[in-house]
Amino acid sequence: MKYLSYKNNSNKNQLFVENVSIQDIAKEVGTPFYCYSKKAIIENYQVFAESFANFDHKICYAIKANCNFHIVKILAELGSGIDAVSAGEVFRAVKAGIDPKKIVFAGVGKTKEEIAFALSSGVEEFSAESEAEIFALNEVAQKLNKKIKLSLRVNPNVDAKTHDKISTGRKGDKFGIDIDKAEEIYEKAKKLPALEIYGISTHIGSQITSIEPFKKAFEKVRELCLSLRKKGFDIKSLDLGGGIGILYKNENTLLIQDYAAMIKEIIGDLNVKLTIAPGRAMIGNAGIMVTKVIYLKETDHKNFVIIDAAMNDLMRPGLYDSYHEVLQESIKHGVKLSYDLVGPICESTDVLAKNRDFITPKSEDLLVFCSAGAYGSSMSNEYNCRPMIPEVLVENNKFTIIRRRPTFEEMLHLEV
Repeated sequence: MKYLSYKNNSNKNQLFVENVSIQDIAKEVGTPFYCYSKKAIIENYQVFAESFANFDHKICYAIKANCNFHIVKILAELGSGIDAVSAGEVFRAVKAGIDPKKIVFAGVGKTKEEIAFALSSGVEEFSAESEAEIFALNEVAQKLNKKIKLSLRVNPNVDAKTHDKISTGRKGDKFGIDIDKAEEIYEKAKKLPALEIYGISTHIGSQITSIEPFKKAFEKVRELCLSLRKKGFDIKSLDLGGGIGILYKNENTLLIQDYAAMIKEIIGDLNVKLTIAPGRAMIGNAGIMVTKVIYLKETDHKNFVIIDAAMNDLMRPGLYDSYHEVLQESIKHGVKLSYDLVGPICESTDVLAKNRDFITPKSEDLLVFCSAGAYGSSMSNEYNCRPMIPEVLVENNKFTIIRRRPTFEEMLHLEV
């Protein structure tokens, strides 16, 4: 993770985020907790902004990756838009200062109530994913006397070569409209009075580490754009989604500059407004999760480190068999042994890391899960009646609690 490093502190080599000791944060907020580097978030945004500076473009952060209000506010101040997939995400984005005209409302299952809420909030641009949806969009927009800028999300039937559960661009996936049927749907949409045919949208998956799947998909989108224009459709925008992978273990990740150059080569002559929707690539390596060792449990078959973080706090390992590098908060010396890191939840799925080599930790030691900024806190829940864990934002040598841990009483407030 950027801005995570060991520094000498009271004659110990301890982990710092920017210039703040993780130990100091843990003393104040307790464990487990999420922690983000503001500098890393800003730098990640600036890499995208600089790489696409020669395009007519907007960056729409995929808020599902991490929806913390304070993080969205940082991105709003940088000029970001938002890729939203629910009315709640639209509300949160606007509340944080995002210009609603920079919000693209995507998602496969928008309800009429959500469509109405987004339109009433000032959102103009919608990415539709089915024929049925275009009629719902038109109906709601007509009732509100609004006009929708419509893009159809097309499914280019490209295998992103990523995890099966986060691949979204194949014919068997639930997302988008078969690219071979797209022109037929555009013809139907053209006849609906509240819809302005605006663009084409696509998104083929997440945590993609090779440029080839993107290239194949974008070439198909280019062909569709040219074909639609020949038939008289004024395609003004291409929304190419997100999906760029980050470093979790030893992946060969993409350079954003190379990604931008590839897009320039394919669509540079089309004279369209480009939308890109990075989520994980914006926030993933800007965040960590910190947890505390509760017990060591050694058996004849396996050694376990029982920690106070669990699958409800970080779902990715249980859901996707995902790997997060785990660091000991203080550098130790001695013999390394192999351990599984497991949480307190009453599920066999509650294993956050398998077969990791550590110099034997002890109770109260802190462990740090790296690259946990994306799909960590946003997917967390209260299973086993465990409180949602705090989130902390570090800026240089100070930290701010940007979501506090609720009390048990507060966890009941919607039920009483």
